[in-house]
Amino acid sequence: MSDSSDDWTGANQHHLAAAVGVVRARFAAAAGQQEADDRLGTALAELEAARAALPSPSALDLLVETFDLSPFERELLLAAAGVELDAGFAAEVAPVTFGRALAVLDEAHWSALSPGGALRRWRLIEIGSGPSLTDSPLRIDERILHHLAGVAYLDDRLAGYLDPVAEHELVPSHQRLAGELAAVWARAGSPLPILHLTGGDAAVRRGVAASASAALGLGLHAMPAALLPLAADELNGLVRLWERESVLTQTALVVEVDELTVGDAAREAVLARLLDTVRGPLFLSGGERRAPQHRPIVAFAVEAPTSDEQRALWHQVLAGSAADLNGQVDDLVGHFRLSPAALRTAGARALATTDGDDAEAGNDLAARLWSAAREQARPRLEGLAQRLEPSSGWDDLVLPPAERATLAELAVQVRRRLQVFESWGFGERSRRGLGVSALFSGLSGTGKTMAAEALSGELGLDLYRIDLAAIISKYIGETEKNLRRVFDAAEDGGAILLFDEADALFGKRSEVKDSHDRYANIEVGYLLQRMEAYRGLAILTSNMKSALDTAFLRRLRFVVEFPFPGAGQRAEIWRRVFPPETPTEGLDSEALARLSVAGGSIRNIALGAAFLAAEAGGPVRMEHLLRASRSELAKLDKPLNESEVRGWV
Repeated sequence: MSDSSDDWTGANQHHLAAAVGVVRARFAAAAGQQEADDRLGTALAELEAARAALPSPSALDLLVETFDLSPFERELLLAAAGVELDAGFAAEVAPVTFGRALAVLDEAHWSALSPGGALRRWRLIEIGSGPSLTDSPLRIDERILHHLAGVAYLDDRLAGYLDPVAEHELVPSHQRLAGELAAVWARAGSPLPILHLTGGDAAVRRGVAASASAALGLGLHAMPAALLPLAADELNGLVRLWERESVLTQTALVVEVDELTVGDAAREAVLARLLDTVRGPLFLSGGERRAPQHRPIVAFAVEAPTSDEQRALWHQVLAGSAADLNGQVDDLVGHFRLSPAALRTAGARALATTDGDDAEAGNDLAARLWSAAREQARPRLEGLAQRLEPSSGWDDLVLPPAERATLAELAVQVRRRLQVFESWGFGERSRRGLGVSALFSGLSGTGKTMAAEALSGELGLDLYRIDLAAIISKYIGETEKNLRRVFDAAEDGGAILLFDEADALFGKRSEVKDSHDRYANIEVGYLLQRMEAYRGLAILTSNMKSALDTAFLRRLRFVVEFPFPGAGQRAEIWRRVFPPETPTEGLDSEALARLSVAGGSIRNIALGAAFLAAEAGGPVRMEHLLRASRSELAKLDKPLNESEVRGWV
């Protein structure tokens, strides 16, 4: 602590003691004590001397000014404080009651203790139990007592709700945004508008809010909306305590809604009430944009650091090791949009497990950085979609040459998108259509998911499957919110998004007969718009391409048909389906290929036969495959054509 702070603390406490001494002298005079007038004069002189010695205004004077206390309210507060601070005062005066104060102190007025008066509205004084209001003892609130003494701390009743937020270094674009926020409040009248920060990482939003607050000389505390009390009286008490704390400590509040449960109507109602009733500088962080009610709301999107900022952060984190990566930092920038904290964590983790500085170590570092970046990008998406670990590669895919070539071209566009759109300037021509979107069309089991897994392994990107049927909501607007959460969360890691069974949402554009038909088309349009803008790869799967509107198909960059495999392709699938470790005997792939099933069913049959062979204690034979085929076709409600399996056994 600085010397000037120590000087103020001592002078402030001396001033408080002198002010209490004046009130004590007034009570002594009212009690008819000898030499009371001389005592009061001495006390007033000591108070003037103490005020003159203050290097800056005392906590008492600032509190009186802040809460606009009258002279009577000021001395009533000092009387309650004197009982706690001065044993002699307590012996002479206690208990301090409103009735005694009305009789003793100057400029007394009854409204000083009304529920709407400053002393009770701001909970500066508490009323104890007594036979009447005037005979009830008065106590100063503990937080106010410590504040008057110059002791700074967060009110215990708020400690479970609030976290202090420290200012930290921001990338230039976020620092500029913080300046914009501060400027809005600096120019605004009363009440200050709520500043709503949307998008981006929660920690980044905190940092931006802290920087904006600091620019205006304010501190910052964060409160999760999920902790808000549901009872109206508890909420009102919390709001009043916070407003008092905000005034006492010159602190802003950021209410964070990221962990608010979707569909929690009660909590949403409480949050809306909080936003409408709390006064003072207030941020809202996360969630959907809200329409203003009684207080204006100004929304700001918190974007991820720019490519140049991410590149600079990677070089800063990696220091001299960046030179060993041979330009692979650009690959990291192209595929991941990590927050500064997540980026630094990924870099530190990769560096901690890498040693050496030769080319081999550089390649190892690049792989570790990529893996660490993927891990840092996952958390936001984990609760919204199912991550698939790739179990299939290019060698497992059996497709016609044209379809394989399309998939290879698709992989190239994902891998080189940063170079083409940013370095080569195509992204400046239009911000629309920068994403890589594809439709995989074909019957079940023809390899659509396997192809997505192969792309995931090839590109080193996570693959997430999203069940569109679970995302679609009958409530208007909810489907778009669900989709927005998925795409926003996926942006960090450029993950491959696999929207399974797109037929649940797509179809021939229906004739608009009612608002639900119209809104179904809006939902489809929103999905396609987000796919076009998504910086990663988004894949739709469909069993019936013919059912899709051609207007929608034109907005997809790739359409890949997965045909039902012919006999030659089925034979190739049979040759590849068993791992090298699996013992087999007498398998005839050409004979097996006569069974007209898709690749997914072939894999199921092979797995079932492996279990049968393992139970029998021998290698996989044709007889096991026959039994497994019967089970698979029965599951599909498809009769087994004996001509297809003739000669298997």
